Parts: sequence; C-alpha cells; structure tokens
Amino acid sequence: MSREPFLPMLRELARCYQAFEAYSSAHIRSLGLTPSQFDIVATLGNTPGMSFKELGEKTLITKGTLTGVVDRLEAQKLVRRSASPEDGRSMIVRLAPAGERLYERVFTAHLVHMRQALGGLDAAQLAQIESTLRGLRETFAAIGGRKAVAK
Repeated sequence: MSREPFLPMLRELARCYQAFEAYSSAHIRSLGLTPSQFDIVATLGNTPGMSFKELGEKTLITKGTLTGVVDRLEAQKLVRRSASPEDGRSMIVRLAPAGERLYERVFTAHLVHMRQALGGLDAAQLAQIESTLRGLRETFAAIGGRKAVAK
C-alpha cells in the first residue's frame, strides 16, 4: 500500500481539531452549556435571529440535533421562535432577553479563554493559518464536498 504524501497533513489536521475541541469544550461546559448550546447562542448573538435553515448552515449542527437543542434552550427561556414574516411555514429563532445576557457573559469569557491559547500568535501568523485553512476548505468545496460555509 502506497503512502500518500497528504496523510501526515490530514493526521495533523485531525489532531489539531481534536485538541481545539477538547480545549474549547471543557471551557464551554464549565460555563454550564453544551458545545451545541454555546454554538447556537454565539451564532444568534448580535443578530435579529435566523431561520432554522440559516442556523443549521452557520452552526453545522444537524437538523435533528438543532431542533432538540433549540427546544431545550427555549424551555430555559434563552431563545424564542416566531413565524417568519416572509414565509409563515418557516420559524425564526432569536435570543430572548435572558439569552442575550447569557451571550454577553459566555461569549466574552470564551474569547478570553481562546486568547490564552492563541494570543501568542501574531497577526501575520493568524492570517497565514486562516488563508491555509480557507484554501483547504475551498479545495474540498470545489470538488463536491460540503458547500463552503462562511461563518
């Protein structure tokens, strides 16, 4: 079996994602949220709300999981849903006042936490990493992978 030259890069990409997820998730859980709950609250923060379709695209949470997480956030009075004014069949999810307060608290705290890990990188390093990752994402999108997601 031949060894593909890209395998070490893929292995490192997977390890990087696992390390990021472990670091990020541990902090999010310490804030009293699941990663999916945080993702939804952070995505809805500073927006007028969005449809389930938009929310699913921006968070990359599957539709079935998304509905359950939104249900739980709604039960906690952190989000509310309403019929879309453009399409009565579509629901808009937005942060409730308690959700807005939660967003301000947890998003800021998580940025501080992430700065501990990434604050040592200078602007040029961050730009290079971002460019490399974007190029990799666009490569997969161009050959028929998941649609390139701009978040």
